[in-house]
Amino acid sequence: MSHIDELIKRHCPNGVKYVTLSDVADTVAGLSGKSKADFTDGNARYVSYKNIFANLAVDQDAPDFVRVGSSERQNKLRLGDVLFTGSSETANEVGMSSVVTMEPSEPLYLNSFCFALRFRDSELMEPAFSKYLFRSSTIRAQIERASSGVTRINISKGRFLKVRIPVPPIEVQREIAVILDTFSMLEAELEAELEARRKQYTFYRDQLLTFTERERERERERERDGSGGQQ
Repeated sequence: MSHIDELIKRHCPNGVKYVTLSDVADTVAGLSGKSKADFTDGNARYVSYKNIFANLAVDQDAPDFVRVGSSERQNKLRLGDVLFTGSSETANEVGMSSVVTMEPSEPLYLNSFCFALRFRDSELMEPAFSKYLFRSSTIRAQIERASSGVTRINISKGRFLKVRIPVPPIEVQREIAVILDTFSMLEAELEAELEARRKQYTFYRDQLLTFTERERERERERERDGSGGQQ
């Protein structure tokens, strides 16, 4: 029996419970009333569509800024918020998620093409666990079914809130997150090593297949040898 199995047996002997999102969370809208000019010389950070799509955990240092006035009523992101891309050109890329895994040190907003899921009980889900849960194949399949469209695929908030997710005890969530974080770091290291090997391969491939340059070098060597013999 694995350590995870032992934790589940200890903390939830009757099995892991499942909940419907509408019963435990609400959706939070992104920025509203913004024009293109507001994104030219911004004074506040916001999370872009690209940031969500590319990261399991929101990159809070990304250089994306928007102008937000002191009197504006815009939704600020919080620790534990799960952010989703609201639309895409293909169904298998709609509703990609990213999680706010650290309390923002400054006001942080969400772009208008996305939305956030906020749990009513902040202790229900471990943010480090959420970042993997909502990218898992079983949850992704439900999210895809909550979308529709032809040229542009959009998520229906009503259908999205019918998605069912497992809620294991926090101890189990944390242990799963630690294991998956370890695998993610290993994967990153392997990708970096693979990229280094790929560059090395490209360099030697080009060197070995650049026959013209090698012939020129041999010709220069012959010329040097010949001139040396005449002296």
